[in-house]
Amino acid sequence: MTSSRIEPEFEGGSAEYAQHTSPEQPLQQVCHIITPVGMLGYGFDERQIEQALEDLKSSNAPIALILDSGSTDSGPAKLALGTFTAPRSSYERDFRKLLALTNKYKTSLLISSAGGDGTDAHVDAFLDIIQEICNEEGNSSYQFETLAIYSNVSKPRVLASLKTGEVRGCGTSVPTLTEKDVNDAVTIVAQMGPEPFVDAMEAAKSFDIVIGGRSYDPSPYAAFAIYNANKLKAPTKSLTHQQVGGFTHMGKIMECGALCATPKSQSAMATIYLDGTFDIKPLGPGTRCTPTSVAAHTLYEKTRPDMLPGPGGNMDLSNTSYLQLDDQCTVRVKGATFEFSRAVALPYTVKLEAAKLSGYRAMFMGGIRDPILIKYFAEFKGRIREFVASQNPNISSPHFWKLGFHVYGDNGVMESLEPGDRCYQPREIFIVGEVLASTQQLASSIASTARIACVHGSYPGQRGTGGNFAMGVGGVMEIPLGPSAEFCIYHLIPLEKGEETARRIGDEFDDAISKDTVSPIFKWKATTIKSSTTANGTILSSVTVNSFVKHSPALVVPPPLKRQNPTQASTLNFTTPQTLADIAPVIRSKNSGPYEITLDVVFSSRSIYNLVKTLTPTLLGPTTISKLYNIPEEAIIWCGFFDQALAWKCTIPRRRVEILDGVGGEGECVNKCSGGFMESDVHASQQYAGLLNLELGDEVVSRIREVVGRAFEEGGA
Repeated sequence: MTSSRIEPEFEGGSAEYAQHTSPEQPLQQVCHIITPVGMLGYGFDERQIEQALEDLKSSNAPIALILDSGSTDSGPAKLALGTFTAPRSSYERDFRKLLALTNKYKTSLLISSAGGDGTDAHVDAFLDIIQEICNEEGNSSYQFETLAIYSNVSKPRVLASLKTGEVRGCGTSVPTLTEKDVNDAVTIVAQMGPEPFVDAMEAAKSFDIVIGGRSYDPSPYAAFAIYNANKLKAPTKSLTHQQVGGFTHMGKIMECGALCATPKSQSAMATIYLDGTFDIKPLGPGTRCTPTSVAAHTLYEKTRPDMLPGPGGNMDLSNTSYLQLDDQCTVRVKGATFEFSRAVALPYTVKLEAAKLSGYRAMFMGGIRDPILIKYFAEFKGRIREFVASQNPNISSPHFWKLGFHVYGDNGVMESLEPGDRCYQPREIFIVGEVLASTQQLASSIASTARIACVHGSYPGQRGTGGNFAMGVGGVMEIPLGPSAEFCIYHLIPLEKGEETARRIGDEFDDAISKDTVSPIFKWKATTIKSSTTANGTILSSVTVNSFVKHSPALVVPPPLKRQNPTQASTLNFTTPQTLADIAPVIRSKNSGPYEITLDVVFSSRSIYNLVKTLTPTLLGPTTISKLYNIPEEAIIWCGFFDQALAWKCTIPRRRVEILDGVGGEGECVNKCSGGFMESDVHASQQYAGLLNLELGDEVVSRIREVVGRAFEEGGA
């Protein structure tokens, strides 16, 4: 185990930072990082990456291709069922491009959170894919020194911390962890910080590829910068709060590719400097980064924009600055700091993630056009459940069933958060009936019975007696969905000093030499992956390679991509504004982990932003959000402004009406995690709709007109 010297041993980083950022001293490059796409398996244009690598040929700084592969965004199925985020074939396609680029340009390749959840099994699966590609025809020259870093955590380790009261939820909406939650978990992973990556890279001396288990999204980016910065600093010096803060901030932005660009695109490149400053630009033609677009990305998927917690501390972005460089495509960022938890006598914590099986699901779907039934449907759902119960009278513990309805056209997307008029009646509705039961056989039977009740049930004022339900989409009546997963661990666990690092598999910690020895919870191994074929093409490896897979074509340097600054027609209306959508070009929502939904509004004019800020809480305060989203004001997790991005943010708990067993039907609206039974928007990416038509009111409209009028008089806003 090596010492990565990420955590300062003493305070005093400010003086060193001042020295690095002195106007008289030029910035010293540490490395270049290219992110082809924000999620491995989603596909990318390799021509853009090759052009960027060609442009960097004259640079002496190390270069890495780094991609994140993980997220809880798509729900708990990966952790509970062992599935990938993307199809295996999609990973194979992207790896072929990446390995060809790595082989040709001799860059490093770092992948984190393998397979989506970062389990040990998915790290090994990625190693298998690399081996398979090396075995393909035309790849006999491939040979990669590869590091694999593992992040599974044992249940006894978690239970030991639980018994001492050291485990706490990652956020106020996360329920208290129980021993049953731990025992029900299929696999538990810990989000590693940069330390395991740095430890493995420094111990291995030479590497081409790093495949990481579950990681804090910025970790591989920060680690590559730290690894190379360590080579440039004095051996006795630790990196400062400002350096680690800047490297981590860079990773926070880069892990999403060029989502920080306008318009958003796939690929981005960062140049990182020794003092923590970094430059970022998109690689796609017709895209550019602006100070506002980069600063606004800080809001993305996070509870609050100024203080971002992670392994071992908090990233403080309250004093960050964003400068447009002369090419009008690149933005220079600096000012972030990383506040180490142990420096203020708090423990180093990592986030644990796990999911459990909650039953089996089935569904049926169809439409209703009859306005009489649409008006009565809320009551009709109860009749459906009563019919199902009458046909299944002997269901008793441990068996159970639940039946819920997604009603698209009414509130199918936002459900309990729907801000629309409760008296609104749509022309037609599309019903997705979702069943959760103790077995797949029971779930499918309940779905069939419920569909029959939808088709043939009676209701007051009924005119159409031939059937109530337009069905047959896809040629099936009911669809068995298999096991249902649910998050059961999303909690922080404290680590003793040294546990946050990584040990090489086979080292002394495998032997319990002393109970007092602190063993790192992460582990790594080194392996050489190369072609395992003979001269006649026989595969020596036990890995089976699909015969229809073609090898990667030879990479050809493309002509330089023509870059044009994007021009988009504005849809803003400052002259006769009525709603928030008239004055804000970005209004969005996203999940912030499985238990929270965060809302962002970004303004294009500082004068309009300042006006809205002065009018809060009248316009965008907690009271407004409480009424708009039907949640108690005290339940709002964070609500405020971020000046650097001209942005407002509000984070609320993810809530859903609870579906009770059997005829119990619909219960209270309660906090729920994403991706489980009755999920309707796992990314929470459509929950902003309530803000679009938020009325500004006469006073706000009048003040906006005053601001716009003054701007015209002064020659521009």
